[in-house]
This record gives sequence, structure tokens and C-alpha cells, in this order.
Amino acid sequence: MLSRARPPAIDVPPKELLHCRRLPARLTVAQVALLLGFLEQEIPVLVKAKLLKYLGRPAPNAHKYFCAAEIEALSKDRAFLDQASRAVATFVQKKNRYSQKPHELTA
Repeated sequence: MLSRARPPAIDVPPKELLHCRRLPARLTVAQVALLLGFLEQEIPVLVKAKLLKYLGRPAPNAHKYFCAAEIEALSKDRAFLDQASRAVATFVQKKNRYSQKPHELTA
């Protein structure tokens, strides 16, 4: 019978991940967020903006993984970081604009 538990190599504590000599081949959303300097909830925004891509075609409720080599290269790319930061800022602005509209109607 197969266990659903994650392999121990994937559950690297955040502080240890930054000091690893070699990253695991697949990274979780939390690990990608740590390496790129974004919040965990911002990673799906970057995927939707087509700036990041999941490995394989995960089901909506499945664990999402990323290629460590790609993430490491992107973490050193200033143009990517600029574009990703703008994508997150645009998403937050749209979200805030949308959340304010119902309140304006009642005022």
C-alpha cells in the first residue's frame, strides 16, 4: 500500500533550504515562495500570469511542484523579478478595486 506522506527530502525546513548545497529537483509552492522572495499566496498569481509553470499537469487539488533549476535561474534574473513584482501588484490593485465597489454602492 502506498503512503500519501511526502518524501522527507521535500520537507526541508525554510532556513535549511536557503543553505542547501543542492536543492531538491522538485520544489513546493512554499519553497518557491521562499527562494523567489514572494508570499506563498502570490505564487498562483505568477502561474496565472504565465511567469511560472507547474511541473506536469497537476489536478486542481493536487500538490504543485516546480523545477528547481528553473526557479534558481529565475531568482537571479532581474527582468523576471521586475515583471513578477508588477504582476503581483496589478493583481492586488484589481482585487482591492473589486472589493471596494460593493461598499461604494451602499454608501
